[in-house]
Amino acid sequence: MTETTHAESSEKKGLNFVEEIVVEDLKAGKNDGRLQTRFPPEPNGYLHIGHAKSILLNYGLAKEYGGTFHFRFDDTNPTKEKTEYVQSIIDDIKWLGADYGDKIYFASNYFDAMYEAAIKLIKKGKAYVCDLSADEIREYRGTLKEPGKNSPYRDRSVEENLKLFEGMKNGEYPDGSKVLRAKIDMASPNINMRDPVIYRIARMTHHNTGDKWCIYPMYDFAHPIEDAEEGITHSICTLEFEDHRPLYDWVVRELEYKNPPRQIEFSKLYLTNVVTGKRYIKKLVEDGIVDGWDDPRLVSIAALRRRGFTRESIKMFMELVGVSKSQSSADYAMLEYCIREDLRLKANRMMAVLDPIKLIIDNYPEGQVEYFDIDNNQEDESAGKRQVAFSRELYIEREDFMEEPPKKYFRLFPGNEVRLKGAYFVKCVDYKKDENGVVSYETDADGKVTVVHCTYDPETRSGSGFEGRKVKGTIHWVSAESAVDAEVRLYENIVDEEKGKLNEDGTLNYNPNSLTVLKNCKLEAALGEAVKGDKFQFLRHGYFCVDEKDTTEDHLVFNRIVSLKSSYKPGK
Repeated sequence: MTETTHAESSEKKGLNFVEEIVVEDLKAGKNDGRLQTRFPPEPNGYLHIGHAKSILLNYGLAKEYGGTFHFRFDDTNPTKEKTEYVQSIIDDIKWLGADYGDKIYFASNYFDAMYEAAIKLIKKGKAYVCDLSADEIREYRGTLKEPGKNSPYRDRSVEENLKLFEGMKNGEYPDGSKVLRAKIDMASPNINMRDPVIYRIARMTHHNTGDKWCIYPMYDFAHPIEDAEEGITHSICTLEFEDHRPLYDWVVRELEYKNPPRQIEFSKLYLTNVVTGKRYIKKLVEDGIVDGWDDPRLVSIAALRRRGFTRESIKMFMELVGVSKSQSSADYAMLEYCIREDLRLKANRMMAVLDPIKLIIDNYPEGQVEYFDIDNNQEDESAGKRQVAFSRELYIEREDFMEEPPKKYFRLFPGNEVRLKGAYFVKCVDYKKDENGVVSYETDADGKVTVVHCTYDPETRSGSGFEGRKVKGTIHWVSAESAVDAEVRLYENIVDEEKGKLNEDGTLNYNPNSLTVLKNCKLEAALGEAVKGDKFQFLRHGYFCVDEKDTTEDHLVFNRIVSLKSSYKPGK
């Protein structure tokens, strides 16, 4: 068998535009035939599903074309960064399966190189210290229609700039009193090229470098240096950085890097009516509306993981969304489709009663327990079967019994017969009270049904081959004798979709019904052995996951990942 080259294999499948660029560069022998990508998050919050797209794209390219993948913290702004965020990002990337090996970096480790780079620009006459305030710099910058005007400090000598910049580094000047600016072109049609600020004074303790520095580089200056210092070949970022590319190229060109990295922009991932903005999530956390950045109603990667989404479902979603230059928005239903598809063959089908009422089989022997073999997953024979206990007293869903049913209601009601899944036919007593004094159902003081009475037909045992009569309804059940208690949480969008994501004042349009907590759920015994993160299908209810945060030895908590029904159809 002959070995297929990356270039040859790429021709056999459809490529997105980023892949096309990478393949072309590899064919041309650019960067000495190397491919190095990176994911460079700023540790100022938790990563969300949009970041997952970038992680998987950059890692996927390196893996597919024999390259190297770097993971780097873009930690150049100590005002917003926390060690908590650093750890959460590491956890997220590992969970997504993006293997960076030992290639983990911190932008702050390049502060010395960035300082020397700034010195180099000053010596070349390409940077100067400016005393204008932030408001004055903004005023001098001009508009999209009008050119900017030169700073009165633009023509300082190289010697003066070197001395002033050293003074900035040594803490001789107050915060905000001076900045270092690149000297490019105040008349450029691209405002980003009108002498951008590349260093500012900020007395802040940094999580990595402590108090070593009181000056910090701006992102647009730092980022290309980080990429170049690491030997990154393709700097792949989102579309909002397209207008910054000329500055990126200017920095690496003026600093005379050999084989400078190439910036490529792709469209961000947007989800319709879904909150991803850090300031909105931060407020939800601070106001106690959610229980943290990993609340299952959010779409941070930590939240999706806690809710029960799998890395495979996230990858499938990203493949469906695709990589392009054009901005678009995906429906959350597409993400739900992906997790359903992933769990369809993985998750065992279990019986759980979320709103229980008791069902008593009056003619079933008291004290008797028998066991039924029930398929773990009807779509996967290899999943095998499990034994489920059956007894005289069971739990069924409240919605599976009605005193006065409407037409086409085929579940339990007085006089009707249904199948208990995998077990027997049962028939509800036909009258409120029959000739033997047996009632069809019992109620509490408020008239709410608490107990339903039935009889069973032993001949109808599942698997016996009984064909004497048919029933139209099948309901699930849990044996009262061995039932496991659990708390179950049902989630909806945290945004009120009918009103839109934001109110007129810019605040979040919160959906007060985004979380429903069910406290008295009854689950079949096997679910008592479930551990944090385990995933199951609850028959007729959807897919559920054991909550990793709130589950304890004596308190089992399940999160609903997704319901069973979907409005999304692939290819539509």
